[in-house]
Formats: sequence, C-alpha cells, structure tokens
Amino acid sequence: MALSTLAFVLAVFALAGFAKGVIGLGLPTISMGLLAVILSPVESAALLILPSLITNVWQMLDGPHLRPLLRRLWPLNVGVCLGTWAGAAFISGLGGPYGALALGMALIAYAVSGLAALKLTVPAAIEGWLGPVAGATTGAITAATGVFVIPAVPYLQAIGLTKDELVQALGLSFTVSTLALAVALAGSAGLDLSLAWPSLAGVAVALAGMRLGQAVRARLSPGAFRLCFFTGLLVLGAYLAARGLV
Repeated sequence: MALSTLAFVLAVFALAGFAKGVIGLGLPTISMGLLAVILSPVESAALLILPSLITNVWQMLDGPHLRPLLRRLWPLNVGVCLGTWAGAAFISGLGGPYGALALGMALIAYAVSGLAALKLTVPAAIEGWLGPVAGATTGAITAATGVFVIPAVPYLQAIGLTKDELVQALGLSFTVSTLALAVALAGSAGLDLSLAWPSLAGVAVALAGMRLGQAVRARLSPGAFRLCFFTGLLVLGAYLAARGLV
C-alpha cells in the first residue's frame, strides 16, 4: 500500500472513530463511504474488519445487559448472518459493477433516517418475525455494501430499549455483522493478508479517535454534531450513487 493511501486510510479511521465517540455509531458507515473513494468495496470492507470488530466488542461488553439482549435479539442476529452469507455474491461478483451505487443509496437512506429523527415503534408481539426479516435485510445490504446499519439500527431504536440497552444492543449487532462479513470475505477470498498491518494501524487510530470524540461529546451538542454528520453522509452518498450511475 502506497504511503499516501495509507495516510488517507488512517485519517478515515481516525475521523470515523471520532464520530463513534461522539454519537455512538458511524464507524463502518463513514469508513466504507470514504474508503470507497480510492479503494474497491472488498478492500474497504477487509480493512474495516479489525477496527470495527474491536471497537464493537468493547461496546457490546460494556454494560450489564448482554445476557438478556442475547436472548431477545438472537432472531435478528441469526437473520444478519444468513442474509450476509446469502448475499455474499454481491460483494464479490454480481454486485461489483453496482457497488458504488448500492453503497451510495445505503448512505443516503441512513442519512435521511438520521436527519428525519424517525420515531418508529415495533410492538413486542411482532418481534418474533420482524427481527429475522430486519436481520436478513441488513445482512444482504452488508454483503453488497459493507455497511451494516440499515435497517438494523432503526429496528433496535424502535423496540423500546433503554438508552444503555440500546448502546449495548448496537455493539452486539455490529459485532455479529462484522464477524458475518469476515466469514463472507474469507469465503470469497476477499481477505488479503497484506491488508493486516494497515487494518491493525486502523484499530489504533480509531480507538484514539473514539477517545477524542468522547471528550468532545462532553462539550459539543450531540444534536449539532449529528446534523453535520448526517448531512455529510448524505452528500457523500449522493456522490457515490452518482458515480455508480456513470
């Protein structure tokens, strides 16, 4: 990897970690969006595996709610795995020519939902079938784009979790998605060992960015940052989608 490319990759992970530190999510989304400007979707996803996994395992374990969340959310997470593996062809072949378009549309959908601050509610009675559907859909989008937030994040926000439960549930969902994507990439020969060192360096800068973001969160209005963050994602998504149509 050229030094200029490595510098760009590390800057992306620092920025993405900063965003995660401030608002609790966004590392895979912003990383995939920006890395796709200079790298292929498979390379971007492979670089993302370690930083995403380590930051999300930490988020998943940081709290007392993991055991009940595992019992409640296993249908969603099984759906994520099955959807990712079933849709793996999109990231390695079938969806190749449309990777930028698919990623752009996913970013646009995520940004619009964030800017609209949608308040959805999922009754407990339908979680049994809606969870697997939301998980499988998220997995398919993950396989096609490397972004694993739609529709898993809106679903988790809609099932009535407390603030602390939601943060831990997001960590759990993102961890499962990261591992499922790693298996899919390994199965499609998408994991290049030459990317291991840049990915490890990405872990360090992402964690540093998270620490800085957590410090800034105490001083900056999360609402103001969310507005800038989602507006930036909307612009980036539109750019990638337009590039994919060319």
